[in-house]
Amino acid sequence: MHDSVANLIEIEKEIQLKIDKNSNEISFPQVIAVSKTFPMSEILPLINHGHIHYGENKVQEAIEKWSNIKSDFNHLQLHMIGKLQTNKVKYAVSIFDYIHSVDNLKLAEKISKEQKKIKKDIKIFIQINIGNEEQKSGIPISVVDDFCKKCINDFNLNIVGFMCLPPNDIDISSYFSKMEKLLDESRFKELSMGMSSDYLEALNFKSTFLRIGSKIFGNRV
Repeated sequence: MHDSVANLIEIEKEIQLKIDKNSNEISFPQVIAVSKTFPMSEILPLINHGHIHYGENKVQEAIEKWSNIKSDFNHLQLHMIGKLQTNKVKYAVSIFDYIHSVDNLKLAEKISKEQKKIKKDIKIFIQINIGNEEQKSGIPISVVDDFCKKCINDFNLNIVGFMCLPPNDIDISSYFSKMEKLLDESRFKELSMGMSSDYLEALNFKSTFLRIGSKIFGNRV
């Protein structure tokens, strides 16, 4: 068995144990295998194992790696989890099924225009700057409602939920808690949060998509 497959199975066991301990108050999340920088030779064992969700953070890399594979395995779901520039939207829309990093109206409008051209319905996460960090992308919680209304009413985007990259903080649960509250007060169902170092903690706060890279594939060179 390939290491990545063994690692994924171990992660899924941990998740199930967590769910069992919580008396099924939380649902089993989707695990996004964050395959950025890893070659397809490292990813194929997971695809052959039956894993569906994969994450990339660069459009060009995603197109080079995934175009042929997605033709052969059309059930695969590819997630754009990195910052997306408007000049790359056309190419992103062609290859990705989910975009996790919508954080401004210019980007939202561009996605809307490009997906209409090819009759595709991308699933969208709104990126929240949960720690109000100047160096990070995302919108502040205070404008979430207005932002989402514009994305839906003006651009007809299929928003499914929220995504965050919390600060590297000892009290990460406080940020996850804010995200859970934000979701509960919205009409949306999905929450993209939790990575290799904190995915079990994110589960405590109803995360439905975990973005796990190094814990599956190993450390990047």
